[in-house]
Amino acid sequence: MIILTLITLVLAVPAYWLTLRYNMHMFQLNGYKDKEQFDWIKKNFHMQWILVFSMAWGFASMLVMGLSQSRVLWGICCAVIWLTLAVIIIVYRLLREMNSKKPLVFTPRVKRMVACIIIIALLMLLIPYFAGRIKSGAIVNFGPFSGFLLWLVGSQIFMNISANDINSPIENGINKHYINDAKRILAENPDLTIIGVTGSYGKTSVKFYLETLLRAKYSVLVTPESYNTPMGVVKTIRGSLRRTHEIFVCEMGARYVGEIKELCDLVHPKHGIIASIGPQHLDTFESIANIQMTKFELGDSIPEGGMLFLNGDNEYINEHLDYLKKSGADLPPAYKEPVMYHAGGSDRGYYASDIELTAHGTRFTAHSPDGESCTYDMKLVGGHNIINVMGAIAVAHEMGIALKDLRIPVRRLKSVPHRMEMKNQGAVTIIDDAFNSNPIGSKAAVETLAMFDGMRILITPGMVELGEEEAEYNRKFGTYAASCCDYILLVGGKHTDPIREGALSEGFPEKKCMRFDRVEEAIDYAYGIKTRNDEHKYILLENDLPDNYQ
Repeated sequence: MIILTLITLVLAVPAYWLTLRYNMHMFQLNGYKDKEQFDWIKKNFHMQWILVFSMAWGFASMLVMGLSQSRVLWGICCAVIWLTLAVIIIVYRLLREMNSKKPLVFTPRVKRMVACIIIIALLMLLIPYFAGRIKSGAIVNFGPFSGFLLWLVGSQIFMNISANDINSPIENGINKHYINDAKRILAENPDLTIIGVTGSYGKTSVKFYLETLLRAKYSVLVTPESYNTPMGVVKTIRGSLRRTHEIFVCEMGARYVGEIKELCDLVHPKHGIIASIGPQHLDTFESIANIQMTKFELGDSIPEGGMLFLNGDNEYINEHLDYLKKSGADLPPAYKEPVMYHAGGSDRGYYASDIELTAHGTRFTAHSPDGESCTYDMKLVGGHNIINVMGAIAVAHEMGIALKDLRIPVRRLKSVPHRMEMKNQGAVTIIDDAFNSNPIGSKAAVETLAMFDGMRILITPGMVELGEEEAEYNRKFGTYAASCCDYILLVGGKHTDPIREGALSEGFPEKKCMRFDRVEEAIDYAYGIKTRNDEHKYILLENDLPDNYQ
């Protein structure tokens, strides 16, 4: 029996680590939130059913091997335990290789949770019932131990949630210390101008465009990458803010009502820009009204003398602003005269005109409320890029930079990685919009694709986190794509079935609407499509589902 148990142990150790690591990775992608992890487990039960089976068979084996002395029953139990552990090792090694878009980061928090999980396991191993029956200080029955090891491996599907709850007092204390330290640093820089940037989409692009334009006159710090959570902002302040910085552009993200207010209470922005509002993260927000209320928490925090910049082309922003003004409530000062900006179709506030696609990008003329205007050339393409650049121009001009002094900075603007990023590869141009996952942005992306002269190919796995209307939004996306693309290559099935349905309903050729299991297969197929007369190919990579949505 000792030999049988040692065989189980040899298989259980790698299986334990692989399942712990995978579920910790998913928990990190789900923001360390118990509810989102539970919801993810329910939606993706088909991927981890073997862990639930492991818990059930492990518990049954503990009972059988603890109560019975039958060698046949013990042999059957051990055989199933070994087979299950072997399958787990194979499956979770494959999952680890597949889930590499945003790998697990062993942050101090993750290390503390892993340590907690291992300590729990070691403590449970000491329980006499699970380790075996103890008699005269010696373990005489190792049978239940093998079953317990299998149960322990299966329990990793939920163990990270337990560790998170156990560690929560420690994590809250650590976070509070870091937050207070960040507040202290900000208080020591009273002359620092803080600009908050939020939106359902486009906020990261606006943030980096602002950085480029404002540097024409100021020393600027921005939150890096997509650091838009309280601890991401705190990390930026504690690690990067210097006394020489004059402006801090702070990206603010949210998945729940109140999270923008939490960020505003941390940094106290003087100015704010709401780049967009749209149906994104509806799984957590539950309604557009909640999204509108959350994004406008930034406007609520702007003090007297501060400015609120609003995307005047966004219907949800205009709708909520009208609602606030008609409500009769005592509104914060920023709502009385917000600075509006437009990408066309309006001659109020800041607006763009004479927009044209050139061989090198886009040319347009920007107009300011004081009558000043200037024509710009930039490498970026797409209407959504124009509106985002107009927002950055509006802020920079209101901060004292003349429009003409922004010509060179605008020309220097680069695509934010994976956001309509152009990658020329000889006869093929890749338009990488992989970080986009919202209905408005996806529609704008395929409409931009339609503007190019050549073969236009869309590759997409569909959109997620859109709540109960997710299928309908994906279906509409298919109808838009049908009139803009020559080929529609779909990745996966769950989120792409509605896209295919929408495209075919518009008469799109079925033989040009194909499905693939992996994005690499779709890209290989796109490269292999034959063209006429050396026609240039434009391949739009629209959205790339994160690992926890594969």
